[in-house]
Amino acid sequence: MIELSMADGVAEIVLNAPYKLNALDGAALTELDDAYDAAAAAATAGTVRALLIRGEGRAFCAGRDIAGVDGSNDDARGYLEGKLTPLLQKMAAFPAPTFAAAQGACLGVGLGLLIATDVVYVAENAKFGSPFGNLGATLDSGGTWLFTEALGAHRTLDLIYTSELISGAEAVSAGMFSRAMPAGALLDFTRAAAARAATGPTLAFIAGKDVVAGIRGKRLGLWDAVVLENEAQVALSATADYAEGFEAFAAKRKPGFTGK
Repeated sequence: MIELSMADGVAEIVLNAPYKLNALDGAALTELDDAYDAAAAAATAGTVRALLIRGEGRAFCAGRDIAGVDGSNDDARGYLEGKLTPLLQKMAAFPAPTFAAAQGACLGVGLGLLIATDVVYVAENAKFGSPFGNLGATLDSGGTWLFTEALGAHRTLDLIYTSELISGAEAVSAGMFSRAMPAGALLDFTRAAAARAATGPTLAFIAGKDVVAGIRGKRLGLWDAVVLENEAQVALSATADYAEGFEAFAAKRKPGFTGK
């Protein structure tokens, strides 16, 4: 159900099981992990400089595929810690800018995939929340962290207790994701953003990504964050794209970045 294509510097990964709203079982997670490995190898080689992940059909991903799962004997630890968490960590560390286009249901594992992606564009009618109380389960895949960060403890627990969902427009207003737009415009907009990033200074983008991760993960104050920025800038000053950017500025021309 996982498809990978690579063209013009962009890797596109598609969750293609619309008949089950792209829900992911353990085998699908393995396929997705393999797709990220292949795309990361191409990024390391310099042939991929951006990645886009999307879901086919009316949903991005409705979560874990629990069809046939025996709730009295479920290996939840094997699925979450053995497969899902390592995949999400791999996605977050992808060596090029990553983008997601998300429509419809974005729940559980589907939400986790978005959290692990750098830039997330959502349809205004996308759906986020924690309907898992209906299964005797709770929010996972990093969703509790994201909701608490963006919405606060009270609203997060409200969503957990009521199983109500919020829209893509509401999620963006709360600062959870990048932008919301009509569903019909979503894929073209995201593809265009990924294509632009694929022609940019890849090392500079990854440096920015690392600084953001450091600030977020370590809860840094201003001056500690400035130290991270300074170190990143000094490292970038030795790259070919840095020199090209300055030369292009002086010559009043568009830079031709190579990602090196």
